[in-house]
Amino acid sequence: MRNKRIFSEITVLLLVVLFLYTGLSKFIDFKGFTYDLNNQPFPNSFTPFLKWAIPLSEIAIVGTLLYNKTRLIGLYASLVLMSMFTIYTALVLLHVFKYVPCSCGGVIKHLTWPQHLTFNLFFVIVTFIAIKQQPREKLKINYNTQ
Repeated sequence: MRNKRIFSEITVLLLVVLFLYTGLSKFIDFKGFTYDLNNQPFPNSFTPFLKWAIPLSEIAIVGTLLYNKTRLIGLYASLVLMSMFTIYTALVLLHVFKYVPCSCGGVIKHLTWPQHLTFNLFFVIVTFIAIKQQPREKLKINYNTQ
């Protein structure tokens, strides 16, 4: 039980560092991040939404991971976001898109696409395991209705 808790806490710490770093670095280089979004294979009409939604989602996930009451929500949100990034990376590696700049934040931007896939898969796997190891609140039903 102790090893599961340590694994879960390390995973949460890694996710907090990852999302805080990438979210803030997108805001620090907001102009470059916006430029990269405009060069993605999806319509540029998505950019005004995505340029705020992605980094704010990453930072919001950090907020949910910091508190025990919302940690499971944060882990699920992390899993969904990292899974989306992983699918996108896999599509890039399968040459579904002609040209795709990386719109990641900070030093992660300098990873190759295969490195991105490995990096993302690592976080998807450890997040999935951490979710499975989270304690679940038991539902208490009161059958005494008066």
